[in-house]
Amino acid sequence: MKEEKKLVIGLPKGSLQEATFSMMKKAGFVIQADSRSYTPSVDDAELDIRLIRAQEISHYVELGMLDAGITGYDWIVENGSDVVEVAELIYAKQGLRPVRWVLAVPDASPIRSTADLDGKRIATEAVGLTRRFLSEKGVNAEVEFSWGATEVKAPELVDAIVELTETGSSLRANNLRIVDNVLESTSRFIANHAAWQEDWKKAKIEQVAILLKGALAAESKVLLKMNAKADQVNTISNVLPSLHAPTVNPLGSAGWVAIESVVEETVVREIIPKLKAVGAEGIIELPLNKVIP
Repeated sequence: MKEEKKLVIGLPKGSLQEATFSMMKKAGFVIQADSRSYTPSVDDAELDIRLIRAQEISHYVELGMLDAGITGYDWIVENGSDVVEVAELIYAKQGLRPVRWVLAVPDASPIRSTADLDGKRIATEAVGLTRRFLSEKGVNAEVEFSWGATEVKAPELVDAIVELTETGSSLRANNLRIVDNVLESTSRFIANHAAWQEDWKKAKIEQVAILLKGALAAESKVLLKMNAKADQVNTISNVLPSLHAPTVNPLGSAGWVAIESVVEETVVREIIPKLKAVGAEGIIELPLNKVIP
């Protein structure tokens, strides 16, 4: 009997779960899980999914309990994990952007720089990351692990905090100001070294990576399609800020062509009127699931 091949992948459970499931779906993998499930189903018989806290994924990938996983660069650094970084995946729960670990203090604090924290107390979930940062700055401060609600601990319990932020809104809401940036982090698709050396697993990991990167690349782009007279192609091409030269195909009507191009969604509202002005007709904007370079 032929041995069933499986690639075990760890996905982050919690705040990034919904964004990760959405990205996986656009990549072509439909995952279904109830609120208490740690082993969701996926419509790929070669994948086995585990939902685990992002803080722990790199540790279990390094140990080989997971073949691969998606986690933050910050947790790879925090855990000191020796893993293969297959791909950088720039996404977060609030959008397509990196996140930052920042050093923050109360608005009324006299602390103005990292150097002012010498001999002070700092609370954070990322203890190792913070200690390395302070060591690089030559600052000797007490760093304690925070089990949660870190923002409310300053100034009564600690002098400062090191906390993860996307927009800084939570810090401002708690009357905290940023003193320094500790680390910028993005999500990474990582693999276990042994799995990476196994031909079938490496090929499957690379397949998933290509599709994930393609799904993220498509997030900010759309496909524009239009018809035009053949002698207007060069003029229209000059308006289109495409990834490459637009695709041009002849139509059934003599002297007419169909033009299509992938463009950044942010420029569409500016260029559609310009395209119309130089002769484009029947302009259609279509969303994309994946863009593979």
